[in-house]
Amino acid sequence: MLTVNGPGAAFTTLFDEQDGTERVLPPEFAALYASWPLPQPADERPFTYVNFVMSHDGRVSFNEPGHHGGSDISRRDDHDRWLMGLLRARADAVIVGGSSIKTAGNHVWTPAAVFPEDAEAFAALRNHEGRREVPLLVVLTRSGNLPKHAPTLDNPELPVLIATTADGARQAQEILGDREWVRYFETGAELDQHVVMQHLRQQNIATLLCEAGPQVYGALLRDNLIDEAFVTISPIMMGETDERRRPSLIEGVAFGYEQPPQLRLLSIHRHDSHLYLHSRYER
Repeated sequence: MLTVNGPGAAFTTLFDEQDGTERVLPPEFAALYASWPLPQPADERPFTYVNFVMSHDGRVSFNEPGHHGGSDISRRDDHDRWLMGLLRARADAVIVGGSSIKTAGNHVWTPAAVFPEDAEAFAALRNHEGRREVPLLVVLTRSGNLPKHAPTLDNPELPVLIATTADGARQAQEILGDREWVRYFETGAELDQHVVMQHLRQQNIATLLCEAGPQVYGALLRDNLIDEAFVTISPIMMGETDERRRPSLIEGVAFGYEQPPQLRLLSIHRHDSHLYLHSRYER
């Protein structure tokens, strides 16, 4: 029998209209959160879902040295950490931007890294659903300017695909040198996200978790490449001034009022004063 420690208590379900009975979570996980049926991927790209934590006023980063990540916003909430681990556990690959690598410090994008208390349960879930031991890390970067000794690029047990331009590939290879666990995929003179997604699907990536920053999220959303969103709403307020810029959920793109992207709410869960939203983009 699978043992799942969980975040200490089950999530409280406030609303749940998730559809489907196939590819659901094992009961040990579902009892803590929800059944979460995984939709089948399209032929041309992976099923792609994004995960963010944001403040009550919609900010996703304090954007200060050593405080770029979401843990400062979630206040290291155990339920947010556990859910993040679960989202990673069901992903064949995790996609981030080059800037995320630069600000991540010692972080690596595995389920165990964010919630080690359930490392064995997450590994068992991955095995049960036919996934590799750890997700492939996909790094989107135009320039290829990556930190040489970033732990997530420096570990032979963590496979990496750098998706970049022709110039970016040369730059990254010059910095990183020969690393057997790091592969490159070039899309030509420009970074073409559609081509990257097609390549990932051809490499049998069926589920893709986006943990990139607001710029990448905005770019993927602009190109209609995001299917679902998991957003934790933290009870803190952050604010912003001209001197202290705090990015919101998406940046670098402004949608028109005629037909902006719209989400359909699938579920809302709660623990204490945190809310956990799961939504699907309407096509």
